[in-house]
Amino acid sequence: MSKYPPMVLNMAPLPDPVDAIPAATLSSYQPAALNAGSSLLMMQSVTVSFDGFKALNDLSFTVSEGELRAIIGPNGAGKTTFMDVVTGKTRPDQGRVIFGSTDVLRKSEAAIARLGIGRKFQRPTVFEHQSVFENLMMALANPRGPVAGIFYTLSRNDRRRVQDVAEQIHLQDVLHDPAGILSHGQKQWLEIGMLLAQEPKLLLVDEPAAGMTPAERERTVEILREVSQARSVVVIEHDMEFVRNLDCRVTVMHEGSVLAEGFIDHVVNNSEVIDVYLGR
Repeated sequence: MSKYPPMVLNMAPLPDPVDAIPAATLSSYQPAALNAGSSLLMMQSVTVSFDGFKALNDLSFTVSEGELRAIIGPNGAGKTTFMDVVTGKTRPDQGRVIFGSTDVLRKSEAAIARLGIGRKFQRPTVFEHQSVFENLMMALANPRGPVAGIFYTLSRNDRRRVQDVAEQIHLQDVLHDPAGILSHGQKQWLEIGMLLAQEPKLLLVDEPAAGMTPAERERTVEILREVSQARSVVVIEHDMEFVRNLDCRVTVMHEGSVLAEGFIDHVVNNSEVIDVYLGR
């Protein structure tokens, strides 16, 4: 077993969802069909201030069950702060954040992870001296707790689960290679796989295309689209071609609020979006 400590990515069954909290009405919003189901994540009038600067400014935002969503916007728009609030890293000054039927603002970061929210940061953080298999194994064993996870022996079903995840992230051919020799894109996929092993209900992915080759970006689109068939996925990204290929609903953030929402052709032709983000 690895000398590294187990990761804090614990998950627990998600409570039944509640009715959606209405989001603020936006003049720039164009209705768009959602991929599936009722609301899974709801933010209502969330404000976060840092020394007088409003990183989030009365933000209202909803993600449906089984939805793939992209968030774009200029630097400082509040995209990372949004993820920080959802995962409990940052506490807002006001507002509500409901995941399923749970008020996450009353929960710790670890408790929020156990509810079923997984987050992948922009820079991949994998155990480089361990094999791909061992990374996935540690992630799979971790929900049993830090002590039980150390002594846990994988069952046949667990090994099959690791194999299935490896195939889903296209790393089945390097399953026993050290993670440290993987390409940047493969490390990104491995970290996604480590979260998938926890079976989250919502996956938050921060700028996955950064630093990837064109082929890796194309495969990452395939992975995220496949992942979203079984769970909700929110992707923060600046690469507009990558966002277009995701073929999903897009939210544009600016100055801590939602500026526009819709599919890609709608938002890229929005005059306000062009002025503050895309340029003419």
